[in-house]
Amino acid sequence: MWKIINHKLIQTTDASRIRYKTRISAALIEQLKQYATEHNTHIGYLLENGYLNLLQNETISYNKKNRPKDRVEFRTTCDEQLLTHLKDLAKQQQLNLNDVIEESVKYIQFDQVKNASWRYRVEL
Repeated sequence: MWKIINHKLIQTTDASRIRYKTRISAALIEQLKQYATEHNTHIGYLLENGYLNLLQNETISYNKKNRPKDRVEFRTTCDEQLLTHLKDLAKQQQLNLNDVIEESVKYIQFDQVKNASWRYRVEL
């Protein structure tokens, strides 16, 4: 993001976001790539929107026997507090974080997802 400091535009990083890695389905990643292209956004923003909507719902119906077999490592960024709440929900539901992340894709609302240019915003 960019900040205006002393009438100058200075590039900074968003301190509220952290990098994390997880293992999710390769097929799901491909699906998210298509969604991101269609809606002019990034996969991380799609997932973040799904996390928010999943946390508002607070219940997950997930069958552990249907876990995907094609999980691969995936790295992205997310709001630190949101990720903490998601981890708490996973622990509460006795699921792995990977399972909760994959489940959150069902909760994405495309009209509320941040645009790809969000990271280049200017804040005062």
